Order: sequence, then structure tokens, then C-alpha cells
Amino acid sequence: MQMTAPMLGPKDFEYPAIMLSGVVDHGMYLHFKNCLSTASQQGLVVVEISTLGGDPEIARLMGEDIRFHSDLYPERRLVFLGRTAVYSAGATFMSFFATENRYVTRGTRIMIHERLITKNIHLAGPLSTCIATLKATLNEIQSSIAIQNEGFQNLILGSDITMEELLEKAPENWYLEANEARARGLIAAVL
Repeated sequence: MQMTAPMLGPKDFEYPAIMLSGVVDHGMYLHFKNCLSTASQQGLVVVEISTLGGDPEIARLMGEDIRFHSDLYPERRLVFLGRTAVYSAGATFMSFFATENRYVTRGTRIMIHERLITKNIHLAGPLSTCIATLKATLNEIQSSIAIQNEGFQNLILGSDITMEELLEKAPENWYLEANEARARGLIAAVL
């Protein structure tokens, strides 16, 4: 694995520009967006997160902001720092950072799992509308799987983790300890 950006050390993470903790939700997004808009447009900008998960679409929204701002300000290096827990939506958010810009602290756990759905389907009325209701739900599930797998591909890019391995382990909540994540090439370093 070829690193194009210089390796960072603990001192580089002393004062993160963006500090996130808790559930990945709309409130976290608003805080993140505000911090990102006031962060330096040059040099190193550390985005620190500790989360047990939350809304995967909010994580994708924050990730797209990282991607957009990386293109908007190429002289700025946005770096991910996971602390303690980077679960579920946290791992989705991490997938938007290049592997060389992913760091975690000692003892951090990364948890990857499939998207979840809870839905009751109520069928009532003409049979043709019942079929449409079922097809709409199936389309929702298939679209969510496609989005999930795009994120999985980004997450494992450059690592020795295969999509087959990830798809096998994700349904059962796959936990990776910091050093294992580094050994597998999922992150640049453990601090």
C-alpha cells in the first residue's frame, strides 16, 4: 500500500478542529457543518469522532461534505481520528476519508454491519395495489443494499479485506480492534 501523504504523529492530533461524539443524527450534522465551515482552509484539519452509530444517511451526508471540501480546498488535508468507538454510521463516515487519512487511538473498536430496516407492511385494498406496495418495499431494500455496498467498497479500498469477507462478517456485527484494523490496511495508524 503506497502512502502519498506524510504519516502523522500524536502531536498532530492535539487540537482537533472538529470534535464529534454521540449518536450520528441531525444534531451532530449541524455541529459538524458549523465546525467545518469555520475550520482552516489550509493545512491539517482533524475530524475526531466517537460514536456507537446512528443514521447512515447522515453519516453519508457528512462524508459527502468531506469529499466536497477536499476538492474545494486541495491545500487542506482532512484527517479522520476515531476514538474509543467507531461503530456503524461512524464506520460509514470513516469510509469517505482516504485510508492514508484514517487514524484511531489505541483500544478503539471499529464495528461494521449491514444496514438495518424495521418495517411493517400492511396490505389492504385491490390486489394490484398490494403488489405495488410489496414492489416498493423490495425496491427500497435493494436500493439500500446497493448504497451500503458502495460504502463498503470505499471502506475497504486499499486494504486486504475483500468484499466477500466483509459481506460474510457484516450481518453479525464485525468488530475490529485498532491494531487489527491497521494490520488489515483499513487505517493508516494507531495513536
